[in-house]
Amino acid sequence: MKLSTKGRYGARAMLELALHYGEGPILLKNIAARQDISVRYLEHIMTMLISGGLVNSTRGRVGGFSLAKAPSEITLCEVVELVEGSIAPTSCVDDDKLCPRSDKCITRDIWVNMKKAMMGSICTITLADMVEMHHKKSNQTSPNIYHI
Repeated sequence: MKLSTKGRYGARAMLELALHYGEGPILLKNIAARQDISVRYLEHIMTMLISGGLVNSTRGRVGGFSLAKAPSEITLCEVVELVEGSIAPTSCVDDDKLCPRSDKCITRDIWVNMKKAMMGSICTITLADMVEMHHKKSNQTSPNIYHI
């Protein structure tokens, strides 16, 4: 299973908004610059996040984008599924009627378990958790240097 750039960039954009939660709206060009994402591509992703109710857009001189909910209330799976769609490795996982063999297919059982494992992993991570991970990673000291 490989996420597309929409999923990866959507997660990074949401992390950027979470890092600045409570500071007011953030300009799209600032999010794009900090996360090294094309402004045009990010516009498309932000439209999906707005329509999904995860992001608010404010127009005007002090406009920009902000989270629609607290970072602790938004999970990574919400973000990924909103911009990617289902993360099922095959379409029969989400709709067993697509395949007449679904009830006896061993490989479908494996794909179902695979989706459950992935969802179990990303659905437990909130944007607040990602902010904490970011701070820990940013505060890591450089490797020990030994002088002889």
